[in-house]
Amino acid sequence: MARTVLVTGANSGIGLATVIELARRGFDAVGSVRSAAKAKLVRDAAAEAGVQVRTVLLDVTDARGCVRVIDRFRPYGVVNNAGYPATGAIEDVDDEESRRVVETMVFGPMRLARAALPLMREAGGGRIVNLSSIYGLATTPLTGWYQACKHALEALSDALRVEVARDGIRVVLIEPGGFRTGIWDEAASDVERRADSPYGDAYRRLRSGLRITQPLMGDPNAVARTIAGAMTSRSPRPRYLVGYDARAIAFWDAVLPTEVKDRLARISLRL
Repeated sequence: MARTVLVTGANSGIGLATVIELARRGFDAVGSVRSAAKAKLVRDAAAEAGVQVRTVLLDVTDARGCVRVIDRFRPYGVVNNAGYPATGAIEDVDDEESRRVVETMVFGPMRLARAALPLMREAGGGRIVNLSSIYGLATTPLTGWYQACKHALEALSDALRVEVARDGIRVVLIEPGGFRTGIWDEAASDVERRADSPYGDAYRRLRSGLRITQPLMGDPNAVARTIAGAMTSRSPRPRYLVGYDARAIAFWDAVLPTEVKDRLARISLRL
């Protein structure tokens, strides 16, 4: 019987590529989405790829919904991918918006893990794969809340990995750089609605930078293959940096003094 893997945020980008890649490798791939229309997109994409993927409606901020889905599918693996860019200067992001970001990208993955762990322990093992980012390691202006969530996810994953290792449960962090996904369009929308901000010039420069770099971004399938590899490996690594840009940013973030990094960011964004 095929092992079940639940992938959140499966309607596009890395999530969609992942459910299809997992299905190709023989898993019972289940993609969670937030609407029936998005579920159809997943099923259509899977059919076009020649594989079968199941879908389930789930908002990861719904605690009861998370427990219900985990109890229904009893997954061997959970891939916590759901999220969005949360672009905005700290001054521009109010309490309501910041809570929504944290609920989706920090509390959501942890409540799914918490619900799945007893079932994985009972089954003798399992995998929890958390989608972080290179910005779980580095930080830049205008996306502080997104990066705060990824930093928190890194810390929680590191703690959880040690706590559950004796039960045969492996916890893995995926740290992609820039890949072609809908998150960049969402980031552009965030920038547009903050046009009256005192950081308006910096937002415009950020948007220009996104337009230039998007065509150079990688294929989400590369991240999906890394996730599937972590799901199938007998001894997966604790973290996987994915993409040349991610490795370059990690290197320069480690070697450059903070004052230099701050100065470069201020010059590029005119802050």
